[in-house]
Amino acid sequence: MGKKGGETLVVQSKVRDVIKKNKMNCASDVMGALTMLVEYQIGRAAVRAKSNGRKTVRAADF
Repeated sequence: MGKKGGETLVVQSKVRDVIKKNKMNCASDVMGALTMLVEYQIGRAAVRAKSNGRKTVRAADF
């Protein structure tokens, strides 16, 4: 999962820390999947902001 050569939108070390705090291991494909989820949610938030006549994405758009 994830785009080859795409930009990662989350901090890998922080994600791994949170996973370790939950006493779990982090697979190599997690970062790609998280990046895709983040991109999807940002896209949805942008659509919501546009539909409300704004050019600024706000926390409420998520």
